[in-house]
Amino acid sequence: MSPHQPKPTYSPSMENGAQGGASTEVGRRRYGVAIVGNDKIIDWLLPFLESYRATNSALPIYLIPYDDNIVQTRRAAEIYGAHFVEEEPKEIDKLANELYPGFFNNNRRRLRKLQALALPLDEVAYVDVDVILFRDFTPIFGRLEAGKTEFIVASPSFEYVYNDRRGAYPFLRDVLLFNDGFWVTSNKYLKLSDFIETMANDAGIFHDVRKRGQLFAQPLVNFVTHRRGIKIALLPNVVENASHESFYKAPGIRFVDGKPLDPDGKEIYFCHWAGATALPSSGTFDPAWTEYSKAAWARFGK
Repeated sequence: MSPHQPKPTYSPSMENGAQGGASTEVGRRRYGVAIVGNDKIIDWLLPFLESYRATNSALPIYLIPYDDNIVQTRRAAEIYGAHFVEEEPKEIDKLANELYPGFFNNNRRRLRKLQALALPLDEVAYVDVDVILFRDFTPIFGRLEAGKTEFIVASPSFEYVYNDRRGAYPFLRDVLLFNDGFWVTSNKYLKLSDFIETMANDAGIFHDVRKRGQLFAQPLVNFVTHRRGIKIALLPNVVENASHESFYKAPGIRFVDGKPLDPDGKEIYFCHWAGATALPSSGTFDPAWTEYSKAAWARFGK
């Protein structure tokens, strides 16, 4: 396949993993992966794409630009056959500016991950790019179910979502707080318009309870899913033998045939360097990241 051609739509229901163009046939569903990137984080983007190529190349991938600093990012999309999302996310940027005005809130562009909800897919897996993928995502798709499993996350996040005032709001009690670096959903259950409508009605509550400290998308994605009563499920509860672990500092990790297992022998699907202040070097997952980085830069340099 030429890297300049759009990647085929893939569904686990296709026999023997056969690939084909976007299908409207009954019984076939469109699944894909969405990421956000720009040239500033090319050192993260390229290893991610190389790991995607090694583990999930049958799935279409959509690259959403973080901003206009995208010369290398466009080239990476071409090399790896990613769909480069050209549509300007005007509604998302407007919402981001309303929620986080001011010069010092430039990281509000992190809300552009919400464009994943507008992609031409029946189900989408959004993944941050400070990540490498270790396993085929096929088992993750097709698990959504109305009223039961409408939004799948990998890991809880207890400290980086809300402040102590959340207890004043009954709908925020006893909810699952999650890391928004990975999620799977469908726009049947969660739409971009849901974020706009929820903030139009409840921005005051959101600002009262959201955790500060350069957190932008994570409190918002949590708040909107919680406010709208979206049924959230942890990955291990919907995919057999999947681990909830993805943190790059996780203890007790071992590798079998190049793929990581958590201390309970559960399968780790990806590693996330959330909060890392430097590129990987000497941690448990870092040799794998380094190999993907070397391979990606070799490919990128051709």
